[in-house]
Amino acid sequence: MQEQGNLFDAPGAMTVSIAGRARQQLSKEQKAFNSLIRQIDKRRVRLAAWERAHRAYHQKYSPEMLPLQASLQELQLKLVHRLDQAATLPALNPSDRRLLSSIVADLAVALLSSREDDEVKAIHDKHSRSDYDADQAAAMRDVKAELETVLGFELPEDFGLDSPEEFVAQARAQMEAQEQARAQRAAKRKKSPQQLAREAQQQAEAKQITGSIREVYRKLASALHPDREVDASERARKTALMQRVNQAYESGNLLQLLELQLELEHINQSTIDEIGDEKLKYYNKVLKGQIADLDRELAETETRFAVQYGLSPFLDLSPDLAVNDLDMQIAGLREAIHGLEDDLDMLAEDKRVKKWLAVIRRERRSTMSFGVAF
Repeated sequence: MQEQGNLFDAPGAMTVSIAGRARQQLSKEQKAFNSLIRQIDKRRVRLAAWERAHRAYHQKYSPEMLPLQASLQELQLKLVHRLDQAATLPALNPSDRRLLSSIVADLAVALLSSREDDEVKAIHDKHSRSDYDADQAAAMRDVKAELETVLGFELPEDFGLDSPEEFVAQARAQMEAQEQARAQRAAKRKKSPQQLAREAQQQAEAKQITGSIREVYRKLASALHPDREVDASERARKTALMQRVNQAYESGNLLQLLELQLELEHINQSTIDEIGDEKLKYYNKVLKGQIADLDRELAETETRFAVQYGLSPFLDLSPDLAVNDLDMQIAGLREAIHGLEDDLDMLAEDKRVKKWLAVIRRERRSTMSFGVAF
């Protein structure tokens, strides 16, 4: 199956399902057909929700989140340099210096995660007694290993998360390469009579499936062909509809073709109810393929969203909660900025550094977290 794109989110699509006749139970294939349609609809809804969430998220992320992040980074940078200078104050005892160094190292890591700065790297290495580049390389190896476990294949050595599009393209290329390699290995192996019989059956089924989709397409194409229309406005309408039909057919989207038939009143509920089990068997195979395509598209959409906005690709993301989470992040950034401004005010005088560290130490003991807002 080819990638479906936005075909599955057809606005105003007619609902396709088998209602059955009074006092007559649905057959196994009819029940399966209805179940598959419901599964596709659920995935369509989630994809549409992701599209809405992405638009709403981007509208807030660029004008609100990015400026706050920039302001926070500038304050963090000032604090890193101020604390690095304060580390040499004679009034500090060894415990003070250890606490100060741990704060500087963590602040430097936060800064370096979003910007390249050799001076900040040097400060980090001095206060953490470790090499930042080596630590990051080890962390990336761990992330790469986790992703390989989730995806089920090895990523290239130059793998990176800097570009969502590149990451998705790498993952897709790797999956296609693995599938091709498996197919080549299978082709080299001598096939048993059972395997040959199964392949012949699969080829026959594939032919039937293709024929089922083509049958629906031909009926629509015959009725909609714009070249046969004399009226200009009607020709334009049919041209637009024909584009939808062609797109659905090229993508193997049987459900949308059926929905278009309903929309154009080429079929009605009675026609759907009377689809025989033999034809439904092939329809159901097509619909299962569409579900697999949708699942892949959803996985790619969620991964792309996470990488683009700096979220963990391992999070259980929800399109309905994404914007609420962003609002919470924005509120947290504003609070962090105010906290850093207060810290810098207090640290402006050398004599207050020791007092500031004492406040941090107390807050750490009571909350098990840093008192510095970052």
